[in-house]
Amino acid sequence: MDDRQLQQWVERISLHYFKRPFLHRATFNTRLRTTGGRYFMKSHHIDISWHQYEAFGPEEVEKIIKHELCHYHLHLQRKGYRHRDEDFKKLLAEVGGTRYCQSLGMKRKPQPFRYKLECVSCGTSYMRKRRMDPSKYACGKCKGKLKLLQLDLAADS
Repeated sequence: MDDRQLQQWVERISLHYFKRPFLHRATFNTRLRTTGGRYFMKSHHIDISWHQYEAFGPEEVEKIIKHELCHYHLHLQRKGYRHRDEDFKKLLAEVGGTRYCQSLGMKRKPQPFRYKLECVSCGTSYMRKRRMDPSKYACGKCKGKLKLLQLDLAADS
C-alpha cells in the first residue's frame, strides 16, 4: 500500500463512519514507532505508522485511522478533540476506533549521561543526558549555584 491508496482509504472511512469528507492529506510515516498515528492541528493532516501496517495489517490500522479521524472531525467542529474529552471518547466508541495501538516491541537504546551539574557551594552533582542552562536552576540541597560540565564520552567506550 502506498500513500495514494492510504489517502483513498482514509477518505472512504471518513465518509462511511463519520458521514463527513476528509479534505486534507493522509500519509504513511516510517519514523512513527511508539504511536500508531498523528493528527496535526495546524495543517489538519494525518500520519499513520507504516510499522503498524506491516506488523498488524489493515484491520488494526483501520482502527488507528478512525482514532485520528475522531481528532480531525471533532477539532474542525470545535468540540472536545483531546483524549480526555467526553466528545472524543463517545465518538471513538461509536465508530469502533482503538484507544491505544499495539506495541511493536521495539526498545529504545538508553542514552548515556553526557553532562554533569555540580553545585559550587556544597559539591552535590546531578547527572544529565541533555544540555541545560544551569542559571535557571539551583541546588536541591543548599540552593547554591550550579555549573554545567560536559562529560568525556570517549573514556566510556
